[in-house]
Amino acid sequence: MPYVITEKCLGERYASCVAVCPVDCIHSGEYKGEVYMVVDPETCIDCGQCLPECPINAIVASTDEAPDYAKINAELTPSFKQNPKAEERPKSDPPRKPTNKLVQ
Repeated sequence: MPYVITEKCLGERYASCVAVCPVDCIHSGEYKGEVYMVVDPETCIDCGQCLPECPINAIVASTDEAPDYAKINAELTPSFKQNPKAEERPKSDPPRKPTNKLVQ
């Protein structure tokens, strides 16, 4: 079951997950007028390397944990795949949204 990037990433895009992905299945783009990342469910090999990389816990390990965002990830993947890789943002950079907190 592929990993899923949730709404916590919307407007944040740390992109540290991209650097560790062995199959290049994480793509960046714009959703609802904000920066966002998605996991390509067709390419994801469920290795788990991305999960601990996200400093705000925006990634979940199963489509069952975020079914709505699993659908969004799948729908956005074709258009996001065409975009250049996102530049990594420092993990120590405070979240832009007050509802997000850095994981210690």
